[in-house]
Parts: sequence; structure tokens; C-alpha cells
Amino acid sequence: MTKSNNTAKLQTAGKDFEFAVETGTIGPDVIDVSSLYGQTGQFTYDPGFTSTASCKSSITYIDGEQGILLHRGYPIDQLAEKGSFIETCYLLLNGELPNKEQLKEFDTAITRHTMLHEQLYKF
Repeated sequence: MTKSNNTAKLQTAGKDFEFAVETGTIGPDVIDVSSLYGQTGQFTYDPGFTSTASCKSSITYIDGEQGILLHRGYPIDQLAEKGSFIETCYLLLNGELPNKEQLKEFDTAITRHTMLHEQLYKF
């Protein structure tokens, strides 16, 4: 998310407060109310978290009402149906899907680093 030039103003208990507005890659702008309690001594109330983002993520976008789950901009159903687990891991770590050579190198690296010494089987 990036800070926009906009602010949201709230008036409560006879005082005015300003909060930063941030813009995400996808979805609506958000009002950063992380300092709300510190400034006002009040909390927000949002049953079901229908208007609350619980975290910032540069990897995942979720819109439960619309049934949208994206990883790095790709719909999860496409990743599950057309890609492999290793391809999805590469995508999450590197921000883009691998080409054939990148996938081969990544798969080899993962395979080599997950091998167990034979003595561990006995342990």
C-alpha cells in the first residue's frame, strides 16, 4: 500500500482527528485507523470484519464477498489447476511465475535442500 494525499477526518467527543488514507494495488482505498485509540481513546466496531483489513500484504489479495483470492495477482484456482506447488512457491517468493529454466533450477534447489541424511531415518 502507498500513502495517498487524502486524509479521512473524524469528529468525536467534540474534537477533530485526521487519519491517513492508503491506496492498495487492488481494491478500495483504506483509512489507517491504527492510531485511533491512541488519539481518541475509542475503538472501531465492525462485526464480522466486513470493512476491516487485518494486515498489509504484497503477496495476497482477498475479497470474501466476491470470492476472490489472488496470489501475486493470479487467481488461486488457476494456480491450483494449471500450476504446481513448486511453481506457486516460486511465484510467492519471487513475484512472478518461473520460466522452464527457472523452474528446473528452483526444483533442483528445493530437492537438494530437503534431502535427509540416512541416519536421521533411524533416529
